Amino acid sequence: MLFEPLFKHATTKPQAVAAIDERGQYTYQQVAAMATGLGFYLAAQTKQPRVGLLLPSSAGFAASFYGSLLAGKGVVPINFLLGDREIAHVVADSGIDTVVTIPQLAPRLKDTPLKVIDLTALPQTPPAIAPRFPTPAATDTAVLIYTSGTSGLPKGVELTYGNLQSCVDAAIAYAALKGEHKFLGVVPMFHSLGLTATLLAPFQLGAAVVYQARFSAVAAINAIREHKLSLIFAVPSMYGALLHLKNASAEDFAHTYAVISGGEPLPELIREKFQQRFGVPLLEGYGLTETCGPITVNVPQAHRPGSVGRPVPGAEARIVDEEARPVPQGQSGEVWLKGPMVMKGYYHLPKESADVLTADGCFKTGDVGKVDEDGYLYITGRKKELIIVAGEKASPREIEDVLMRHPAVADAAVVGKKDSSRGEVVVAFVVAREGQTIDAGQLRDFARDQGLAQWKLPRDVRVVPDLPRSPTGKVLKRVLIEQLEQSA
Repeated sequence: MLFEPLFKHATTKPQAVAAIDERGQYTYQQVAAMATGLGFYLAAQTKQPRVGLLLPSSAGFAASFYGSLLAGKGVVPINFLLGDREIAHVVADSGIDTVVTIPQLAPRLKDTPLKVIDLTALPQTPPAIAPRFPTPAATDTAVLIYTSGTSGLPKGVELTYGNLQSCVDAAIAYAALKGEHKFLGVVPMFHSLGLTATLLAPFQLGAAVVYQARFSAVAAINAIREHKLSLIFAVPSMYGALLHLKNASAEDFAHTYAVISGGEPLPELIREKFQQRFGVPLLEGYGLTETCGPITVNVPQAHRPGSVGRPVPGAEARIVDEEARPVPQGQSGEVWLKGPMVMKGYYHLPKESADVLTADGCFKTGDVGKVDEDGYLYITGRKKELIIVAGEKASPREIEDVLMRHPAVADAAVVGKKDSSRGEVVVAFVVAREGQTIDAGQLRDFARDQGLAQWKLPRDVRVVPDLPRSPTGKVLKRVLIEQLEQSA
């Protein structure tokens, strides 16, 4: 489970390319050999049940991931973009005493009592030894991923072997993925999307992945062009950056099978401009760390603009009201997700786990959405982010999509501000495009002309140089709310 495909491909097609990164090209036989050597080494290094990986997307991450599983250890991918306090929390909470890293990232661990293994100091060609396969149960925790901590310290999400295997199996079946595909691996693998879509899926298929340690629009388009990549997974801001490249064209995407967006809501404007510019649809998926990543997705064979697709096989999306009752088709409510890919729970947090997991295995996402007559899911906002203006509900995502259509607006985030007469009013934080200025009154007029209801119009428009974001690119709206409270 999870690791067997690597060794199957290492036997049946040993010289096939598994991964390409900035250090070189690696065959399935080479990655399997590195994982085997690391497995024996890690088993001797630590008695703890888990090993930390502080690594960029690379063949080295892949070998370390599978090596940890071979050692009978769970994996804790550490988000190297977190602050020192948050990294210290991940280390302490997970109980790890050993971390595999590289010299460039090792300083992030300087104040932690850890055994640090420098991956670059280990033999590139380990001695030929037969792997020793553990026999984990489907319910055993394989990966402990810490959420990005948009509110408070990160929580450890326990993903079992069964969770991850069912997620990958369902995605491969639903999207009809093949071993001939070539993947772009640019989403960090401490992120569930990066882990499932650019490590587990391609290695199960026996496909090739081109890994990039850090995102650069120029490097990404060069890789797509040079390697004729057919499967691209990225977050919306990355696609926005590709749109700003002057020399990128539809020809670069001639070999594309699917271009998939996840990790955060996809702005309507980016989706439309991407198709117009490159001639391929930008397919949005939806999922959370708690569901191992994508659990609904638009695929080439079945996609609907504006939706996040239909559930993958074995998964179910329910829409419920405040009393947990199903709402009529097409009406909005909280999105509950069910399926074998839903997490075991939050590590060491039984109350928090019970708050979001129902008795029959549904995960309460806190997102607001609706399902159409054909089963496509639409996410309209966060339950906690809905703004109630004099009793009327305003969805920040809807307002943001409208504001982003203004030619002077590069980015926008909408939150609610307490108001003595109306309960709340809408406040918009906007970033101007280079060389442009934004007039609040004109922006409100534009939004009104676009059909935005009166109560949804921003009462307060604040032009800012940029928006605060989490390490995975999500806008930190709690920071914006704090700024409003401080200014009040």
